[in-house]
Amino acid sequence: MSDPVKLAIIYYSSTGTGTAIVDEMSKAAQNAGAEVRVRKAAELAPQAAIDANPIWAAHHTNTADVPAPTLDDVSWADALIFGSPTRFGNLAAQLKQFLDTLSPLWMSGALADKVYSGFTSTGTRHGGHESTLLAMNNSFIHFGGIIVPPGYTDPVKFVDGNPYGTSHHADFGPNLGSISEDTRNAARHQAERVIRIAGALKRGFAA
Repeated sequence: MSDPVKLAIIYYSSTGTGTAIVDEMSKAAQNAGAEVRVRKAAELAPQAAIDANPIWAAHHTNTADVPAPTLDDVSWADALIFGSPTRFGNLAAQLKQFLDTLSPLWMSGALADKVYSGFTSTGTRHGGHESTLLAMNNSFIHFGGIIVPPGYTDPVKFVDGNPYGTSHHADFGPNLGSISEDTRNAARHQAERVIRIAGALKRGFAA
């Protein structure tokens, strides 16, 4: 594509599950020809809370060089994938705080007609996968965005079983922060689908 799709992946992750999903999505999107910006929402938790959890503390240090999102990142993007762990079936405060800063772009109409999609992770098997993704969609609808879910558009989605977006059950054990091959497949498919649809829209708008 002579004018590649510009994708911003904006997420929050405390212990690394979301970061692992982002890594797969970013690579898949770049392989599909997109320009990609990865941005991690600024941490709001007190340092004492972070330090009390060694995995959280390590991930916080390891991702310190990932830039925080800005309004420019959102304006720049043709497509955006947002990601958040579930917090009582809803978005993490860190990501929600960033979404709440987007009013100037919303008021100018700059959030409309972009492609949006979302992913999540939870600490329990049924602990808010779908409700967290649907909560993201509430914002996307207010933006006037074009929501592109993965649906059941590939065999990998019948394996991971979530048509709303990539989601992962993060087991609180020694493997916390890693993701399964099923989740990796789902993440890659979602990113590729977002780029494909955003590319078609971009070419259509240009025409």
